Amino acid sequence: MISAEQILANLKHGEYHPVYLLHGTESYFIDQISDHIEENALNDMEKAFNQLILYGRDTDYQAVIDNARRYPVGAPRQVIIIKEAQDMKTLAELTAYVEQPAPMTVLVICHKHKSLSMATRLGKALKAKAVVFESKPLYDNQVPAWIQQYLKSKKLTVQQDIAGLIGDYLGTDLSKIANELDKLALNLPAKSEVSRQDIETHIGISKDFSIFELQNAIGERNTVKVNRIVHYFEANPKKNPIQMVIGTLYGFFSKIYMMHFLRNTPENELINALGLRSAYFLKDYRLAARNFPLEKTEKAIGILKTYDLRSKGVEFNSTGKPENELLREMVWRILH
Repeated sequence: MISAEQILANLKHGEYHPVYLLHGTESYFIDQISDHIEENALNDMEKAFNQLILYGRDTDYQAVIDNARRYPVGAPRQVIIIKEAQDMKTLAELTAYVEQPAPMTVLVICHKHKSLSMATRLGKALKAKAVVFESKPLYDNQVPAWIQQYLKSKKLTVQQDIAGLIGDYLGTDLSKIANELDKLALNLPAKSEVSRQDIETHIGISKDFSIFELQNAIGERNTVKVNRIVHYFEANPKKNPIQMVIGTLYGFFSKIYMMHFLRNTPENELINALGLRSAYFLKDYRLAARNFPLEKTEKAIGILKTYDLRSKGVEFNSTGKPENELLREMVWRILH
């Protein structure tokens, strides 16, 4: 299976194919490839007559084919990009074109949020004739290395533990991460190393008052530290919305739940099963598993599900508490 890096390397060497299918649940790589084609396949003068951007919801297969069969005007190729192709009702009707594409047209099909079935007639045609790239989300333990590589492309360096802190805070949404890393690149001189102070100043991640310090404090049953962090969250609700806190704590307790059934598993297998970056982080989960036996872990997960519904207004909140009070109440119930 071809990677995004391979496709981009080929494009930079001027290798363009008649049809590209970019599909999958991770939008970042799809945008990265299609944006590169949009910006670089033609020069500015050539784009006026030879580049067409269509949107799936607003177009149909006949319009795509009619434009794709045209000859380029004063350019080596023409480019047609279908964005949001998953919304195109007649997408399957492009099969005949894919089977015999126009050699001087570059057709890019951007199918986001879900993968296109390769078992259909269109899927089989694309597999045989097109460059097919399936964009999948990174695993949690792959994100720090991606952050390091992205910052390297911006002429910045970062240690793995700080890259891990950024990944833990921002999750696996690469578009969101890239946006925050771009802020760092704008505010830091080239060839500098990103520090904890930099990410606190420009991204808003404070090591002492982060969601990950909260989860570790809960795992340690350190009530004083938990209360201090929750108080900080209450004072800064936009930085630490309850939905983000719940999502992170749910992932934390899900790993603790797994720990109870994997106690006798070899360390390397356990690290992989929990999706951890190294053995260093395993000690936190072992301590949390001791402090939260299986029954208490199950109760904590149930509490998180309840407050997730309350925070979204799905479950009636009889107390009428604002978000910050819901957070404090939820954490208190988990600890007690």
